[in-house]
Order: sequence, then structure tokens, then C-alpha cells
Amino acid sequence: MSILDKISGAASDASRNISAKQKNMSEQSNLKRKILYEEERIVEIYEEIGRTYYKDPTNKKDLDLLVEDIETRKRRIKRMKFELQTKKGFKICPNCQAEVQEKFTFCGVCGAKLPEGDEDIN
Repeated sequence: MSILDKISGAASDASRNISAKQKNMSEQSNLKRKILYEEERIVEIYEEIGRTYYKDPTNKKDLDLLVEDIETRKRRIKRMKFELQTKKGFKICPNCQAEVQEKFTFCGVCGAKLPEGDEDIN
């Protein structure tokens, strides 16, 4: 194997690394954008709840649907935040919300056991 082959192989590896990092950053950006959309939508639903209640405080059916929509979006946000932290190489402590490196089993801030995989995101 000549020196040119080694240099060519190293350049190819570097190119793949950069490409993978760019893809990861793009995915993180998309997740952040989706989280922001869901959070904005929740605010709009709260406003809709206020208007609906103001018009007819006895309209429990429509209010319940709006509340369920908020809960669904909150669960979706929680899953996306988990995925975002995973892409960054971190876990979120379920006890104190600290960001902890993925390789650790316990939180360095409060000592709580960290979830394995996606067991605590539902």
C-alpha cells in the first residue's frame, strides 16, 4: 500500500465523518424546529380553550378534546426532546432534569438512576 493510498483512505474517512456530523446536526435542527412548532401550537390551543370556555362554560366535550390534544403534543415533545438529547450524546435525569452524558447510569447532580433507552419517555 502506497502513501497515496493511505492519504486517499484517510481523506475518504474524514469526508464520511464530516458528512455524518452534518446529517446529525441537520436532524437536531429539524427536531428543534418540530419541538418549537408543538410548543407554539400548545399556546394556541390554550387560547382556544379560553375562547371556548368564554362562549359556553358547559361545553365539556370540546374542552376535553382540546385538553387531550395538549396532552398528546406534550408527549410528542417529550419523545422529540429525548431523541434530540440522544443525538447529542446525553440523557436527561428524570429527577432533576440535568443533562448527563449517555455513558453514565446515575445522575452526577442528584444521584438518581438514569433511564435505559427510551423507557421513561411515554
